[in-house]
Amino acid sequence: MIVIVSGFAGSGKSTLAERLAKKQGLKCVHASGLLRQLQERTASELKADEAKANTGWWESREGKAYLERRLKDSSMDQALDAELLRIAKAGDVVLDSWTMPWLFKGNAFKVWLKTSLDVRAKRVAGRDKLDEKEVQAKLAERDEKTATIYRKIYGFELGKDLKPFSLVLDTDKLNEKQVFEACVDALEKWLKTQRFVC
Repeated sequence: MIVIVSGFAGSGKSTLAERLAKKQGLKCVHASGLLRQLQERTASELKADEAKANTGWWESREGKAYLERRLKDSSMDQALDAELLRIAKAGDVVLDSWTMPWLFKGNAFKVWLKTSLDVRAKRVAGRDKLDEKEVQAKLAERDEKTATIYRKIYGFELGKDLKPFSLVLDTDKLNEKQVFEACVDALEKWLKTQRFVC
């Protein structure tokens, strides 16, 4: 089974990916953790089992500088996505990724967590003990720049083109437990409609 969870920063995708992986007995791979590893390692040295969610790091000065570097050089993103495709094809995984819903063409349950900028900023500010308005500005900038990267490399519209998704869930008024339960319910229904070839 392959599950791919996506959504902008602060939507709860990393938390949901971890919970779904635990519930289904699958490994969980956070694309942001692998991308961060690419600062110091080559693609062949990436360690998926060490790829943790980077809570708050992308909003830091270092994370912002790395984003600017990615805008100029897409090689890191392309190396990451090649590795994520390899991991997805091996199966039995929950991926926390922005690109895989569009790039992985195999059989997968794909979730987009739709969350407003206001709600995401409030969540991140509360989690990281930061000023909400400052976080909102940083998230908006990051959303725009990340979408630009993927539009330039792959031609899809992050957060706008939702065709690849099995489930689009508006999480603005849902808590973590409600999001998890809604996704588990949708995943169970989806599994009943799938035919797997071994």
